[in-house]
Amino acid sequence: MAALINLKPFKDFFRSGQIGGVLLIVSVITSLIIANIGLYDEFHALLNTSFGYRPLDLYYSTEIWINDGLMAIFFLLVGLEIKREILEGELSSVRRAILPIFAALGGMVVPAAIFYAFNAGTPTANGWGIPMATDIAFALAVISMLGKRVPTSLKVFLAALAIVDDLGAILVIAIFYTEELHLNQLLYAGGIIGLLTLMNIFGVKKLVFYIVPGIFLWYFVHHSGIHATIAGVLLAFTIPTNPVKEESPLERLEHKIIAPVNYFIMPVFALANTNIMFHREMVNGLTSPLGLGIICGLLFGKTIGVTLFSYISVKLGLSSLPSRSTWKHIIGLGMLAGIGFTMSVFIALLSFDSVEFHDEAKFSILVTSLLAGLLGYGYLSMVYNKRVKRVLDSKPMLAKK
Repeated sequence: MAALINLKPFKDFFRSGQIGGVLLIVSVITSLIIANIGLYDEFHALLNTSFGYRPLDLYYSTEIWINDGLMAIFFLLVGLEIKREILEGELSSVRRAILPIFAALGGMVVPAAIFYAFNAGTPTANGWGIPMATDIAFALAVISMLGKRVPTSLKVFLAALAIVDDLGAILVIAIFYTEELHLNQLLYAGGIIGLLTLMNIFGVKKLVFYIVPGIFLWYFVHHSGIHATIAGVLLAFTIPTNPVKEESPLERLEHKIIAPVNYFIMPVFALANTNIMFHREMVNGLTSPLGLGIICGLLFGKTIGVTLFSYISVKLGLSSLPSRSTWKHIIGLGMLAGIGFTMSVFIALLSFDSVEFHDEAKFSILVTSLLAGLLGYGYLSMVYNKRVKRVLDSKPMLAKK
């Protein structure tokens, strides 16, 4: 019964990820068109338009509201997914969790090391976190296009890997991309987390009692110096859940925000942050240390890291491959993990103050994510076609016998 209960949230998450991936692509294309038909300055003027409430120090540009406000809801969804998978899903037992954890770890360490090898001692060395992240929506959208050509277990494995990957990226942002800390604001935030935890312990189920304090949590985290989006994850970890048939508050909240996140927030983020005006220097930027670090980190580092660390996990007897999958499938999945759009762009914005570096990083991420998607799709299709050909070739032999 528990397996049947756990499957529906994954199907909802996967289905919304497919459509969300398509909307992301449309948003990226739209943003690029706007930037390159003479509307770049007007669009950036719109993004720099400020609004809010000055007395509470909540008067920010549209761009900040998107990247710090709306994206906190995206991170809330990611946090809910992580918690549900840990308690009920693919990460709920040590053996089931080991493979995606190892794969995600390899997919973070190797790309970061490759990036740093290209950028050590340069002004862009701080961007080592850029190639660590996998974009859940884009990766699931691509693997969904393969349909029955890949086993369902591989799709679940990719989702679990991407979720662990996101958790790693969240920790990296919190630890390494936080500048000045304000202790008093952190204490207020800690008090709210304590209150939310107590409500969970005492069985408070109404979501409103979590959402309202969660808004104050975002405010204090935002003013503490830690990136405000971390508040979304912290809030998610306090939302109650259960392994039984009755829908938990966590699952209710997840179902309420999954559509707004995938159909509105992520496309808006893409629209606001891929508004790149193409110029000749950008192509040259692909061969700069920053560009090469991102390209090689995402394209080769992800494939090598995911495959190598998965191999180590299996050979040590800590885990086994997903059902009906082979090492060729893992290699293809590693390629798809190189699609690093949303979180990679987000970390790039935190890594540098220079608009030039922002644009160079975004362009490199776009090019690499496109290549990773095409290569992963093509490779997994080829693996399927060869398998079908072997089956068809073997049938005449069986008939003769």
